[in-house]
Amino acid sequence: MTRLILSIALMLSLIGPVRADFRFSASDDVHRYVESNLLGIFYHELGHALIDILGLPIFGQEEDAADVLSVFLLDAFWEEEAAVGLAYDTAFGFLGEAQQGYEIAYWDVHGPDLQRYYNLICVFYGANPQERDDVAEDLGLPQERAEYCPDEYDQANASWGAVLDEIHSPAGGRSLGFGQVETETEGGAFTMEVVAAEVDAINEEFRLPEKLTVSVVPCGQANAFYDPARREIVMCTEFADYLVEIMP
Repeated sequence: MTRLILSIALMLSLIGPVRADFRFSASDDVHRYVESNLLGIFYHELGHALIDILGLPIFGQEEDAADVLSVFLLDAFWEEEAAVGLAYDTAFGFLGEAQQGYEIAYWDVHGPDLQRYYNLICVFYGANPQERDDVAEDLGLPQERAEYCPDEYDQANASWGAVLDEIHSPAGGRSLGFGQVETETEGGAFTMEVVAAEVDAINEEFRLPEKLTVSVVPCGQANAFYDPARREIVMCTEFADYLVEIMP
């Protein structure tokens, strides 16, 4: 995929049992789907990290704010064709999770998966509505919501865009570094490959006031999270396998 070099500048908290092994013999579609969703969740956890490290004020649920950053970065970091592919795949990640038939936990800090699905489509469509009508139509975004989506993107740009402007550094930085890495499975190795490339790209563009650690380790479940006590993003190696299992 071709990356845009920016001067300025999820998504998923999929938790469940691992029931399959990621296989590099899988189709290119599966690889792209897994890669896209790993990027989406990494951007989501990066949102939590930025909120913590920069002391950002959040009006509403922090999970919603992290979701918005994930979509914002999918749009901002990638050229159009690649960005559209990423948007489809990450939307399918939410859809696949929703199709698992789990009871909706209304008490949870994360919104229902179908709501997150439509939020993703709306912000992504709103970033470039002239070019993305077909995306909104394909993914079933109702017209009643679509007409407000450019405003929703403008809100994201005014908030997260300003934050990324603040930490952008022409000289780059080494703010993100790896902590613990254990990749005993093919899915874990693939996760590390995807995340390592993204860490390098972010370090080329941004500088944080504090170091941020990224670890790729087995967790005993398909998950990813940000630990504010350690200022660490943890990407669980089981996550790639689970994504293959729920691919709709």
